[in-house]
Amino acid sequence: MDKSPAGTLPVRTKLLYGVGDVGNALVNSAIQFFLLKFYTDGALILPALASSALLIGKIWDAINDPLMGWLTDRSTHRLGKRRVFMLFGAIPLGISVALLWFVPAGMPALWTFVWIALTFTLFDTLWTLTNVPYYALTSELTDNYDERSSLTAYRMVMAVPAYLVGAAITPAIVGVFAIQRTGYAAIGIIYGVLAALALLGCAFGIRERKTPTPAAASRSKPLESLKIALQNKPFVRLLVAYITLNMAFALIKTLMAYFLQYQLDMAAETTLVMGLLLICVTLSLFVWKKISEKLDKGPSYAIGMLIGALAVSFMFFLPNAKTSLVYPIAALAGFGFGAQWIFPWAMVADVADVDQAKTGEQRSGMYYGVWGLVTKLSEALAIASSGWILTGFGYVPNVAQTEFARLGIRLFFGPVPAVLILLALPLLIWYPITRKTHAAMQQQQLETKGEA
Repeated sequence: MDKSPAGTLPVRTKLLYGVGDVGNALVNSAIQFFLLKFYTDGALILPALASSALLIGKIWDAINDPLMGWLTDRSTHRLGKRRVFMLFGAIPLGISVALLWFVPAGMPALWTFVWIALTFTLFDTLWTLTNVPYYALTSELTDNYDERSSLTAYRMVMAVPAYLVGAAITPAIVGVFAIQRTGYAAIGIIYGVLAALALLGCAFGIRERKTPTPAAASRSKPLESLKIALQNKPFVRLLVAYITLNMAFALIKTLMAYFLQYQLDMAAETTLVMGLLLICVTLSLFVWKKISEKLDKGPSYAIGMLIGALAVSFMFFLPNAKTSLVYPIAALAGFGFGAQWIFPWAMVADVADVDQAKTGEQRSGMYYGVWGLVTKLSEALAIASSGWILTGFGYVPNVAQTEFARLGIRLFFGPVPAVLILLALPLLIWYPITRKTHAAMQQQQLETKGEA
């Protein structure tokens, strides 16, 4: 399947890999923006009841990423180490997506709670079972340092617009139906079918890399495999940087709507500003890929996040009134933050290579499982912190805010995330896995295998 021993991939393979994330992005967007609203406004469930039920799924979510990663690492199926989970899990995942948006009417509160908890937990389990192997395909498809960035760029250039489309068209589809319940049920069916088809299209269309001396499937127990991953120094370094950067990015995403409404009086333009930012993210992906071919992934990642940090810092100085300056600043931020969408996922594959060089085992699933875990935890912490910050600065919903409340929003939307980003940059600028060190490690592996 590779065009060359160096692992250069055909464009067709990259496109098919990217297709796999289109349905995921639609589903993820709908859940993040509208699932709770469906439960409260469509299914008429008490907010506290719905949130508590979802919390059960989130607790399970904190455990199952590394667990599923470990499970896929042990796979030796003839259909492919990772692909087999996508092939057999895609349709059950699609069904679980549909069930999320269907709550039987007339059930007692306790049974409604149980229904939401069970359907969300089922969905999350199947999501992890199919998507951790999907992410780990970055390692399986190529061992080429630069091609991994290219592969991720193709994936994100499809996923980011799909995420934006999901946020935009979900309320429009619901609005076609006279009853909200029916509209959201339609959303579940449509997005469930698309998620299943996208994963199946990807899994049927690509093949995992075949090597003369393939790495052994992991024989380690779950906790042992996790321990080995956390003893990988480049991985720990990348994790610390990523957690810091992702918390900064999550603060920005969470507080953007508040900043636009209460600082700039531009609530009606929120979708436009967010859309512009995400469009610039998409347009920047292949630019960052080209930059990394000259500078390596770590320094390129650092430059992108520095640009993003400078852009959001400018936001702090915008007046307490409508201003068109928000648009070029959002565009600049989107360009910079494009680095956050491409490099981390490609760099995880490189750290898995370090493990494989030392142990002879392929453990990409565990690495991407841990990555999924820290992604969710850092975002959850940032979202929770946003609530605490708003409360601490005296925020009152749906009224003009005091100067002190606006100061809190401005600080934690701009300067604070910028400081967090700056703290992480040294870990990226001097990141130890470069194109040169990665090539040397691969050459050493080949020589070792030749001697054996």
